[in-house]
Amino acid sequence: MKFVYLFLISAFILPMNTFAQTAEKVQVRISNGILEGTKEDKSIITFKGIPFAKAPVGNLRWKAPEPVNNWTEIRKADKFGGNAMQKKPFGDMGFRSSGGSEDCLYLNVWTPSKTFKDKLPVLVYFYGGGYVAGDGSEPRYDGEAMAKKGIVVLTVNYRLGVFGFIAHPELTKESLNKSSGNYGLLDQRMALLWVQENIKNFGGDPKKVTIAGESAGSISVSAQMASPLSKKLFAGAIGESGAMINPTLAPITLDAAEKNGLAFAEKTGVKSLAELRALPAEKLLEESSKQGAFKTAANIDGYFLNKNLVEIFAAGEQAQVPLLAGWNSAEVSFQAVMGRDTPSVENYTKKLKQLYPQQADEVLKLYPATNPEEVVVSATALASDRFIAYSTWKWLDMQVSTSKKPVYRYLFSKSKPPMMAKFAQATPGLAGGISMNAANAKPAPKQLISEGAPHAFEIEYAMGNLSTNPVYAWTAEDHKISDTMLEYFANFIKTGNPNGDGLPKWSPVTRNSVHYINIGLNTAEVIEKETERARYLFLDKTYLK
Repeated sequence: MKFVYLFLISAFILPMNTFAQTAEKVQVRISNGILEGTKEDKSIITFKGIPFAKAPVGNLRWKAPEPVNNWTEIRKADKFGGNAMQKKPFGDMGFRSSGGSEDCLYLNVWTPSKTFKDKLPVLVYFYGGGYVAGDGSEPRYDGEAMAKKGIVVLTVNYRLGVFGFIAHPELTKESLNKSSGNYGLLDQRMALLWVQENIKNFGGDPKKVTIAGESAGSISVSAQMASPLSKKLFAGAIGESGAMINPTLAPITLDAAEKNGLAFAEKTGVKSLAELRALPAEKLLEESSKQGAFKTAANIDGYFLNKNLVEIFAAGEQAQVPLLAGWNSAEVSFQAVMGRDTPSVENYTKKLKQLYPQQADEVLKLYPATNPEEVVVSATALASDRFIAYSTWKWLDMQVSTSKKPVYRYLFSKSKPPMMAKFAQATPGLAGGISMNAANAKPAPKQLISEGAPHAFEIEYAMGNLSTNPVYAWTAEDHKISDTMLEYFANFIKTGNPNGDGLPKWSPVTRNSVHYINIGLNTAEVIEKETERARYLFLDKTYLK
């Protein structure tokens, strides 16, 4: 009776930094009011669907996020909030959200803290999806396994596509900061501000926040490191495949972004910002999803970003924090280079001459091919480098050059295990973000396939979530790799160093020694020295001329 009485009283007088608990429900007071979460596991408490900003609807559509209003009654936090407006371009994405909505600025917390006074390290994870898809409710990002390592874990929603990245002269004019676009990135920053204000009430330490993400999420991490608005809001960074650097991923100018916005408005048939804002969300999504209707891109707005990332990192103006980043061994198929052509030496040579008319011979030396098998290997490497590996390499290389903080590089090389029988005929889109495969590519002969780990395949391993993906017949070896990768990531989040007892030593990258860990079947044996630097320097020269 005494406990029940105290629990009932706590709903009305619950002070900051305290919590109340029943057999299943747990309450905590944050700056906006009382939340009621759920104890789903003996050791983990979850709070789902927490609003961290006002709903970006009506007049708040295409504005920087604003602080959420306080609430007076106990707010249940037992269900994921709405996911950002989006189509479904990637067949492997599964959401546990309440459905798509402009009202999407919610985050989720998994905490192992029993008293909420522990000052535990914190992980804030941004999902992938090419800035046009994704959600914090996806099972592959679930925070429970990482939380069991003694970490408070958050997944964060942010606006996507035209809702998150449109710029327009009228939007720039009405903005106090004379900027527009980048709303999705500003949403992420708002979530980081929320973390600084509230995470102590969940047992987290605001001074020990690591931001992480995959694909568009990784690109976001690099952007948050570069932004003068965000770089002081975290103490570490993890990037899985991607940085906001090469021509297809780098931010465009504000002027170019505004022109894209004007062109979209014209295609939509409206003449003013007011008319554009008045369109139903479903109509905007439909119009912006048409082929060539809208280009989703961040921009150098003079507010969130004042220069491109290469300039910021070269000047040492980025967040001076430990960085762990890498990419997968076969990010995209060789068909992203070969298209519908069979992977013969002749066809490959023709493709190189089309892609690099003045430098084809140099490229052929860097990505050699003397037989069809080697064509597959080299075309896969070239496609992956052009797509996302080079940008991640450049990010790491610049951080090593202009920061005294440790930098750790990985390559994830585990090939997919066999699919479960009921999924064997399915052909989902690439996980996590951006498909580079030729849409009408001919299937390669069975003996000529891209070996290695495709884009986003590492997510479940890194987050300890193989069991959430029923598509593959996971083996004991897969679980061993996942245990190793999860442990490395958890150690890094805790200390800024991935090393720990029972793990192969992972040496940081230095200017004089570029080593990386190859996370695959033989992780314990494979610590490798960079041999591909000439490839990246060539792309560096090509992209940044």
